[in-house]
Amino acid sequence: MKRGFVLIILFFFTIILNISAQNKTQNSKPNIIIINMDDMGYGDTEPYGMTGIATPHFNEIAQEGMRFTNFNAGQAICTASRAALLTGCYPNRIGMSGVLLPGAKRALNPNEETIATLLKKAGYKTANYGKWHLGNQLPYWPTNYGFDEFFGIPYSHDVWPIDYDGYSKVTDAKDMRSGFPPLPLISNTTIIDTIKNIKDASALTTLFTEKAVGFIKKNKKNPFFLYLTHPLPHAPLAVSDKFKGKSDLGLFGDVIMELDWSIGEILRTLDNEGIAKNTVLIITSDNGPWLIFGDNAGSSGGFREGKSTTWEGGTRVPFLIRWPEKIKAGTVNSSLMTNMDLLPTIAAITGASLPEKQIDGLNFLPLLTGKTATGPRDTFYYYFGVGSNNLEAIRYKHWKLVFPHKSTTYNQKLQGKDGLRGEGATMQVPLALYDLSHDPGEARDVQLLYPEIVQQIQKIAETAREDLGDDLNNKIGKNLRNPATF
Repeated sequence: MKRGFVLIILFFFTIILNISAQNKTQNSKPNIIIINMDDMGYGDTEPYGMTGIATPHFNEIAQEGMRFTNFNAGQAICTASRAALLTGCYPNRIGMSGVLLPGAKRALNPNEETIATLLKKAGYKTANYGKWHLGNQLPYWPTNYGFDEFFGIPYSHDVWPIDYDGYSKVTDAKDMRSGFPPLPLISNTTIIDTIKNIKDASALTTLFTEKAVGFIKKNKKNPFFLYLTHPLPHAPLAVSDKFKGKSDLGLFGDVIMELDWSIGEILRTLDNEGIAKNTVLIITSDNGPWLIFGDNAGSSGGFREGKSTTWEGGTRVPFLIRWPEKIKAGTVNSSLMTNMDLLPTIAAITGASLPEKQIDGLNFLPLLTGKTATGPRDTFYYYFGVGSNNLEAIRYKHWKLVFPHKSTTYNQKLQGKDGLRGEGATMQVPLALYDLSHDPGEARDVQLLYPEIVQQIQKIAETAREDLGDDLNNKIGKNLRNPATF
C-alpha cells in the first residue's frame, strides 16, 4: 500500500512538473508593448525636462529602464513615421512618405512584413488599439498587417468636418475639412460608431487604455504584442473630466497627465498579472510637436522647430524602454537610434525572423543589455515631403549636414492659442553644417571650419540618393518599393 501511494504521489508530481515546464516554455518569450504617442514633443514629460506637469509613470519607466537622448522618428509626420516603426524601413523606400488624408489612393502594401506580422508568425497574440494611419479603407486596416485585433480610428482625430471649437461643422468650401467625412470608430473591420465632437474625442484615451488592459489580462499566459497608439497630444486637445483642470499648464498639461495615467494603468496591470519582468515596454512618439497650435502644442525640448520639419525638433522624440533585469535600471544613452531600429531589435529579443525584403533598421539588443557600449548606427537620412521625396539633411555621428530646401517654420508668424491654429510660414534653408554635440539647437553653421566633414557627408548623400532617390536633385532611387494603390 505504501509503495502504491508513493507511486501515485510521484505520478502526480511528474504531471505537475510537466505542466510547469510547458507553461514556462509557453511564457518564455517576452511580451512586447509599444506605446506610440501622437505629436508628443521631446520635452513634454519630466524625464525630458518638462516643468509644470506631473508625470510619475513616465518617470517610473525612466528610473526602471533606459532613456535615449538621440532617438529619431523615421520622418517628421504621422503616416511616414508609423510606417518606419512597423516595417523597419525608411518610409520613402516603401512609398509611405507624408500623411494620408481621406482622399488618399495609397496605403501600406500588405506585402510588407510588420512587427505584428513577424511576431504573429512566432506565436504571439497581437493587437493595435488607437490610431492607425497607414490605410484609410478596407482591406488596409491593421488586421491585414498581422494584428489579431484592432480597435481605433483610421487617422488623426482632426481629420473630420469639425471646426476648432470642437462642435461646429466647417462650412467654408475653401477649408479642406469641410469635405472630410465623419471620423469613424472601428472594431477590427467594422465601423461601429463615429467621433462626432470634442466630447467624444475626450473619451479616447480611457477607451484605448481599457482595451489594452483587457488584452493584457486575456493573453497573460501567451506571448503578446500590444501596439497602443494614443491619438493625443495631437491637436485638437481632448481630456476626460477626471483630468480636466488638474495641471498647472492648462488643457495641454491635463492631456499629458491623462496619458501618464494610461501608462500607470498598463504598469499596474503588468504587476497584478505577474508578467512585468517578462515584458519589454517601450514609450515613444511619432514626431515632434505641432507648434502652430501654440499653448495647445508641446515642447521640442529646446531643439529647433517641430513637426513637419527635418530640424531636430521635428524628428528627435522621447524614447523610454524597460525590460526588468535585462536592461539596467536608470540608464541614459546618447547613441543615435531611430524608430526603424525597433523591428530588428524586437526580432532579436523574441527570436522572430527578420523580413525577407530589405530593411533599414539595425539591431540594438547588445546595447540595451550592456554587451556593447554604443549602438550600431552612425548615420540617419532626414527625408521629408508630402507628395515629394526630398533628402533635406544627413546626420553622421554628431554632425548634421543640411541641404538647401524649403522648410516649414513656426518662428516667423504668430502661433495659435486656446485651440486655434496659428499662421503657417515657409523659409528657404541654405546649405549648413551643424555640430550637434555643441549646438543641438542648430544655430551655428560651421561648414567653413570643417570642409572635410562636408565632403564626407556629401559622399554619404550620394549613396542615399542612389538607393532611395532625392527629388531635390532629380534622382530616382534604385531600391524603392510600391505602396498599395487603389
